[in-house]
Amino acid sequence: MSNVTIAIAGRQYTVACDAGEEAHVERLGALIDGKIAGMGNTTGQPEARTLLYAALLLADEAQEATERARAAEEAQAQDYEATAARLEALAGQLENAGQHS
Repeated sequence: MSNVTIAIAGRQYTVACDAGEEAHVERLGALIDGKIAGMGNTTGQPEARTLLYAALLLADEAQEATERARAAEEAQAQDYEATAARLEALAGQLENAGQHS
C-alpha cells in the first residue's frame, strides 16, 4: 500500500492506494479539482456538497461516455451485419452466374 496526497479545491487529502497506482490517483484528484474549479464560485457551500456536485457531474459525464460507446458498438455491429448480407448476396450472384455459364 502507498499513500498519495492530492489537492482538491485548495485542501489536501491523503489517499491510500496500491503501489504503482500513485500517478493514477493523482490524475483522478486533478480531474476532480478541475471539475470543482469549473463549477464557478462554491464559496459558502459545505465541502461535502461541493464534492457531491463534482461527483455527480463526473458520474454524468461517465454515463454519457458509456452510452456513446454503446451506441457506437451497436452501429458497428449493424455495419458488420449489413456488410455480411451484401457479401452473401454477391456470393449468391456469383454462384448463379457460374451455373449459367
